[in-house]
Amino acid sequence: MNDIRSLSHSKWRCKYHIVFAPKYRRQVIYKKLKADIGRILRELCERKGVNIVEAE
Repeated sequence: MNDIRSLSHSKWRCKYHIVFAPKYRRQVIYKKLKADIGRILRELCERKGVNIVEAE
């Protein structure tokens, strides 16, 4: 996969590492929201044409 982009004087490969950490990290709240958070992130990535390589 050739994902290197370039301009006349530079080349780059854009990658992001996103970490979601709730303020209090309460497992009860996080377990309820986990599916919704995943759905929202997938939808946003789809809109922007971003490929999710790995999710955990």
